[in-house]
Amino acid sequence: MHANEQAKTKWQGKSKGTVLGYSIFVWLMKHLGIYAAYTLLIFVAFYYFLFEWRSNGYMYYYFRHRLGYSPLRAVVNLYLNYFTFGQTIIDKIAILAGLEEKFTYEFDGVESLHKLLDEQQSGVLISAHIGNFEIAEPFFRKIDIDLKISTVTTDMEHSVIKEYLESISKNKPSNQFIYVKEDMSHIFKINDAIGDNKIVCFTGDRYFEGVRSLKGTLLGAEATFPAGPFFIASRLKVPVLFVYVMKESRLHYHLYAQVAEVKSRDAQALLDAYTENMEQMLRKYPLQWFNYFNFWDEQ
Repeated sequence: MHANEQAKTKWQGKSKGTVLGYSIFVWLMKHLGIYAAYTLLIFVAFYYFLFEWRSNGYMYYYFRHRLGYSPLRAVVNLYLNYFTFGQTIIDKIAILAGLEEKFTYEFDGVESLHKLLDEQQSGVLISAHIGNFEIAEPFFRKIDIDLKISTVTTDMEHSVIKEYLESISKNKPSNQFIYVKEDMSHIFKINDAIGDNKIVCFTGDRYFEGVRSLKGTLLGAEATFPAGPFFIASRLKVPVLFVYVMKESRLHYHLYAQVAEVKSRDAQALLDAYTENMEQMLRKYPLQWFNYFNFWDEQ
């Protein structure tokens, strides 16, 4: 495979979707309820199942070769994965639109988050593109956790979709964004956030070409991870937590927070702890793996 073709199979920093598609689901939720939006999603997910051949191949590999499913079970779960991903997007839109009271939740490890607040500490959260971490903030508010979060991200998503989601939001998010820049200026902003006792949040699972990387093992196969989150988090001398928000039955979510127990300045050990923790989540919630690209090196 040529280099430019191979690059296309890696994450490009952008997600699919249009404002029209989002607005249709918003209309359905406002007038007919969340389950009406789920009903339409049955057909939307089937469209992706039929025509998204490239991502189908990547997800089939995940179910068949990383989780060890039979060919038939892998194909069935491929469709269910698209449907579950669509549900998490609908849930996020519903919460932004002021329907968060429709959802229930439970927590594991919430005492670690409370400890950060009680001690007025800064800290680092590392999550992944599994589950629905983007809806964590309203659930934090439910249990009186007022975290000042600065999320480190790329600025490559569709800005028109961002603007649309902001326009329908009833509760403006309090978290701020630190955008990764080629001139490395984001490093200074991360240090400033830590100095202000803010929580810095990374996603540690998406590497794209041209950035420093680390190798790690997930579900029995080697993959490439962005080095930045693990080098930075291992050197800041603040608590590091792995945090996920996983969808369970219907409109119920489960937030997990686990303190990373690794030596300071050991980025590889932090990555290994991260992949081990994420693997536990994927074994429990196999449908909620949402990396639709060539994730593992052997693919």
